[in-house]
Amino acid sequence: MTGTVLTTRRVDAYHALTVVAPGIAERYRPGHFVSVAVGGAHTSMITRRALTVHDVKPDYGGTVELVFTVRGPGTAWLAERRARDTLDLVGPLGRPFPLPRDPVHCVLVGAEYGSAVLFPVADALMERGCRVDFLLGGASADRVFGAMRARRMAETTTLTTEDGSLGLRGKVADALPSVIADTRADAVYACGPMETLRAVTAVAIEFDIPVQVAVEESMACGIGVCMTCVIPVIGDDGATRMVRACAEGPVFRGERVRFEDVGTIPFDALGAPGGGARHAG
Repeated sequence: MTGTVLTTRRVDAYHALTVVAPGIAERYRPGHFVSVAVGGAHTSMITRRALTVHDVKPDYGGTVELVFTVRGPGTAWLAERRARDTLDLVGPLGRPFPLPRDPVHCVLVGAEYGSAVLFPVADALMERGCRVDFLLGGASADRVFGAMRARRMAETTTLTTEDGSLGLRGKVADALPSVIADTRADAVYACGPMETLRAVTAVAIEFDIPVQVAVEESMACGIGVCMTCVIPVIGDDGATRMVRACAEGPVFRGERVRFEDVGTIPFDALGAPGGGARHAG
């Protein structure tokens, strides 16, 4: 659909665009993402950019706020958009976060702008009577997204930075064991770079609690056609398959993602030369 930019703003190191997109807002569920065409009539780029949805509101028939960081010419073009500009959008895409049926204690772990996706998750969890605690981090203070909003809505909010400029010095996974213990968490929801998700999943496994992760992979098409975002994931039958993060994900059970093999095709994945299943489900 064609969406009209309503507002633009800087959020420390990041950019946020609020776009009027009723069809996307109506169907959105926490964890979905949106694919955006970039470039103008004479500068359009072949691949779209997959963007995180931070907020959805009923204003103007339905708006979505998209959060991103500038990494190249495509996102640099997006950062230059202004109110009343139009964008070509596809969404909502992907599979959303599963939500618990009963009230439980949940820790939401976000690193860098990956934290943005967790705020709609927090709203949905609290509507179900769940306790929500945030653990947010980044390389520096300006790269920790949503600290003030998290403090307003959560029972507790713990912040980490790698340079020590805000909160605890270190990464979110370093602080996660104490947060899980202090909050008596029953589940973990996480989004961020792959290395962060790998470390967070390892902590959740150590505490024997479920962890749902929204992976950050390059998604050229966003609809499962191009196969650029495949990652190795263990299925219910114990077999490893190369699955599309944009279609079968971006949300997966953390313990099912073979983080150590991301970027490769494991020898034992179905269809690979080994053809077996090394890991049990």
